[in-house]
Amino acid sequence: MSHNTSHGGASHGSVKSYTTGFILSVILTVIPFWIVMEGALPQSTIILVIAVFAVAQILVQLGYFLHMNTKSDGGWNMIAFVFTVLIIAIIVVGSLWIMFHLNHNMMVQ
Repeated sequence: MSHNTSHGGASHGSVKSYTTGFILSVILTVIPFWIVMEGALPQSTIILVIAVFAVAQILVQLGYFLHMNTKSDGGWNMIAFVFTVLIIAIIVVGSLWIMFHLNHNMMVQ
């Protein structure tokens, strides 16, 4: 009776990789927090900087903690993730487009 210990998915991370991910996450949180608290940049720039750091934070979380990469499960995890992001983007952009046009059409006299 043999027991298969293969998990079929991505390999588990090492302490070094989790520590690296944690340090990057802290840095990607502290820098935008400092920028906002110090008021070091104009308001419109702060929003853009926060958005860039948020995307970087998502990528760090996916890579270091969720082990999402193209090798995991033959790339199917990544394909499922990309499909999910695409559907969410379609829903959000479509909703904003509809709301903008509804607002524009309701305000026209």
